[in-house]
Amino acid sequence: MKRGFVFPGQGSQVVGMGRALAEEFGEARAVFGAVDDALDQKLSQLMWDGPESELTLTENAQPALMAVSMAVVAVLAENGVKLSENAAYVAGHSLGEYSALTASGALELEDAARLLKLRGQAMQRAVPVGVGAMAALLGLDFEVVVEVADEAGQGEEICAAANDNAVGQVVVSGHAAAVARAIDLAKERGVKRAMELPVSAPFHCSLMQPAADEMQAALAKTKISAPAVPVIANVCAAPVSDPEEIRQLLVEQITARVRWRESMIWLANNNVGNLVELGSGKVLATMARRIDPRLTATALSTPDDLRAYLEETQGD
Repeated sequence: MKRGFVFPGQGSQVVGMGRALAEEFGEARAVFGAVDDALDQKLSQLMWDGPESELTLTENAQPALMAVSMAVVAVLAENGVKLSENAAYVAGHSLGEYSALTASGALELEDAARLLKLRGQAMQRAVPVGVGAMAALLGLDFEVVVEVADEAGQGEEICAAANDNAVGQVVVSGHAAAVARAIDLAKERGVKRAMELPVSAPFHCSLMQPAADEMQAALAKTKISAPAVPVIANVCAAPVSDPEEIRQLLVEQITARVRWRESMIWLANNNVGNLVELGSGKVLATMARRIDPRLTATALSTPDDLRAYLEETQGD
């Protein structure tokens, strides 16, 4: 049975993340230092000491989450667990796709940090604060949420199913008024829970097109190599390895739906039985079991997690 490595996205950030890794592992410290240098910013200090309001800003949260994931990758590699020998595929949720590409050697660490900083800034520039919104709709089938989003969009106001995260866990995105209508419509359809998310922009919908244009220009100047293992891309929920296809999909990803549920089902259908989440939190590991009972999942974010995993894998 094969193993897949997965990398978390926005929402998994928390003040203090990565600090214990840096205190215990020199290779983790080196990753945080390299990201700080690439951005000419003390991002690691913000990650460890806050304030939370500043860490949550998308231009900080995105490179910070990637840095924690890459610190975990570096510790594993230093201890003999190389990604290319231990994972058949990688995947990352939204910004986590950049982490997956960096971990698999398609992107350089410093380039990924700069791209994610820009991605966050470009997403925020695309839509003024307050104009857009996102909401999680829990307990409705994906197809029903698509219908709700279509009905909620009116005239110039758009609403789209933005994240298909897990069975009964779909996020909609768009103009604030349209998202509010989607919440009301979802209640009529029997949604278990509908809540607006604390985000500063409507990610993964057509309102993000200005950000996609900015990222297209930046990615055109970035070296992308073939990854050591295929990446299951958010846009197509299928494996990609060609650098030019990866480049194009990263542009499309800004406005496209995150097809996470389908990506995990693809892995399960292709003999992946175990997922290892590398980075802050355990959101993806928790969702995996809900998506497909064939999947088991482990989350690695603390020194204790890593020690236990290294003992287990070295005993394989």
